[in-house]
Amino acid sequence: MTNNDIFKKLRVALKLRDDDIVKILELVDFRISKSELGAFFRKEDHPKYMECGDQILRNFLNGLVIHMRGPMPKKGDTPKPNK
Repeated sequence: MTNNDIFKKLRVALKLRDDDIVKILELVDFRISKSELGAFFRKEDHPKYMECGDQILRNFLNGLVIHMRGPMPKKGDTPKPNK
């Protein structure tokens, strides 16, 4: 399974649009355009297909953690209890 396959499956499973993914990547200060992002979701035989590198997938996963859970508390801060 390639990084592109993993990225596609996460996108579908979490019902994320391109805008959502761009915002998630911005949470970890990683900038990407919608057209660059679209190249990852094309079929491999498409002329504008691009392989998703480890760095992009890693940044997406780190951003997804922040998106789902919120930012990590700074050292010394006490975590707020969930309600």
